Amino acid sequence: MQNMKIFHTIAGLREVLNEARQQGKTVGFVPTMGNLHEGHLQLVRQAGETCEVVVASIFVNPLQFGLNEDWEKYPRTFDDDARKLEGAGCDYLFYPDENEIYPNGMADQTRVVVPTMTDILCGASRPGHFEGVTTVVSKLLNIVQPDTAIFGIKDFQQLAVIRRMVEDLCIPVDIVGAPIARDHDGLALSSRNSYLTEAERPRVKSLYETLCWCRDQIADGARGFAELESVASEKLERGGFRVDYVSIRNAKSLEPAAHDDTEVVILGAMYTSGARLIDNVSLSLELSAVVGE
Repeated sequence: MQNMKIFHTIAGLREVLNEARQQGKTVGFVPTMGNLHEGHLQLVRQAGETCEVVVASIFVNPLQFGLNEDWEKYPRTFDDDARKLEGAGCDYLFYPDENEIYPNGMADQTRVVVPTMTDILCGASRPGHFEGVTTVVSKLLNIVQPDTAIFGIKDFQQLAVIRRMVEDLCIPVDIVGAPIARDHDGLALSSRNSYLTEAERPRVKSLYETLCWCRDQIADGARGFAELESVASEKLERGGFRVDYVSIRNAKSLEPAAHDDTEVVILGAMYTSGARLIDNVSLSLELSAVVGE
């Protein structure tokens, strides 16, 4: 659609979306924090393939940033983001300020808490992060009321938590996971990649390569998951990075992987001098293979 329309208020956005729904149009939604890259734009294009109206939001949510995290320095690139979104086929851009999302202040904001899957992995390193995510995503889903909302699989834990929240709260939306967009060397695209130094950039591909090594070991029959995690962490540390975690998990529950799991995800997070990078790879195993028949 030409001439993407920008809305700062909930009331303004709801008015045009109500008109679209009255015309029988389906609505797809892509929430973002801006500083957009090709991965975000792929989500917008995917929404356009399945829905007749595409909505994106840009809101750098302070509630999901912890103490000493990068909320203040998180890049705000609205003009460039808006041009990219329009080029990708976005119809309506919701760009609220903090008072529009949290009119009663963040301290008194009602919180949405998912009690499982949120204190492990990234949640262990970033206390309160997922409470901020689930609170703002629930608000955005209630504001937009989309038929479909699309999230990138790169944030695998976030996607799992949001799916659980939507299921538990009976929110009538289809949550779709989109494939990870990667650079030429396999590095997962991320807004925080801009924090990488010139010297670090060629070396950070080791995160993806190491997770793929784990995947291949499991595919070949390895089931010593703790040992694989340890060796993978050592590989990353030898590359000069501080490892947050490498963890092999059940792809749905995010519980530590069991020997008879058939859907497995290997997740990793590491620190560079200025960024915290995350990535994951998944694999499906035949039941006969995992039980040794």
